[in-house]
Amino acid sequence: MSETVGRRGFLLGGAVVGAGALVTACTSNEPAAAPSSAPVNQTQAAPGGNDQPGQQVTIGFSAPAADHGWIAAIAKNAEATAKQYSDVRFVPVEPTNDINQQISAVESLIQQKVNALVLLPNDGEQLNQVARRAMDAGIPVINLDRVFPDKLSYRTWVGGDNYGLGVAAGHYIGNALKAKNVSNPVIVEIQGIATLPLTQERSKGFEDALKTFGFSVTAKQDASFTVETGTEVASNLLQAHPKIDAMWNHDDDQGIGVLAAINEAGRNEFIMVGGAGSANAMREIQGDTSVLKATVTYSPTMASSAIKLARLIAQGKGMSDLVENTVPQSITLASETITKENVQQYLPLGFES
Repeated sequence: MSETVGRRGFLLGGAVVGAGALVTACTSNEPAAAPSSAPVNQTQAAPGGNDQPGQQVTIGFSAPAADHGWIAAIAKNAEATAKQYSDVRFVPVEPTNDINQQISAVESLIQQKVNALVLLPNDGEQLNQVARRAMDAGIPVINLDRVFPDKLSYRTWVGGDNYGLGVAAGHYIGNALKAKNVSNPVIVEIQGIATLPLTQERSKGFEDALKTFGFSVTAKQDASFTVETGTEVASNLLQAHPKIDAMWNHDDDQGIGVLAAINEAGRNEFIMVGGAGSANAMREIQGDTSVLKATVTYSPTMASSAIKLARLIAQGKGMSDLVENTVPQSITLASETITKENVQQYLPLGFES
């Protein structure tokens, strides 16, 4: 999924603060130290003390190739955050969209005996076993975004609220159409990758929210998170539906192609809501000259939090703002709706598509 991003409203509900600056510099190249065989004492962190240098740890990192802006921001945020800590050695492996290559890359990190592994899988189900092997080897896995089906395959999951993202989009569209006294609206939905659980959760949230207004989705099609497919899918939907009342596009990266198709067709009779919170989408919303009226956050700054959590877990620490001595098993980011009324607040946090 993906970029200058900071942290403020995006990581709520207990998530730690991530990095804002996007820089591309590596940390120490010293050989990785093997994890200690002795158990680490779990001590409650003193308030504000977690950022102080502590035990040296090596954090492995694997994610898909940056074929769109959201994924590019994931990698940049992870690296930038790791660079902030003198006690972190960051070991990223070559990003890839090939499942077998990512499995091999993760296996290489297991062999290096990293102290923690931050892993955004191309597909959670297909990488479930290699993540389990890491956990069985005593390497805590911080599962980022696309979740593994087996909870024994990860120590902590951190990601966005996909169901909530769909709910937020559905509520915005439902309220807008209700305000216009629209009945029996034509609502089209452009998904990302239809087979991913995260996409299915977004669609379910959207569907459930629309039901509260007595509305339903007229047609939906997936666009694989790419600009080119976004253009193709949007063109097909526009041709199939001479009149549309609302469109929800799951992903702002593919939204560039969606908007291109809409502009090419000269259509402006409907409202559109995006997803993820790209800077491109925010500028469209700010300008208020296109059909795009809102987007719902799914911030790639979650990678910054994943690195911070990996460091705490590897050092045997908890989160300083919580009473518990250890990092929670899962952290879900809040989905926030960005409109022209609040876009100025969020624009500095947007990622470039």
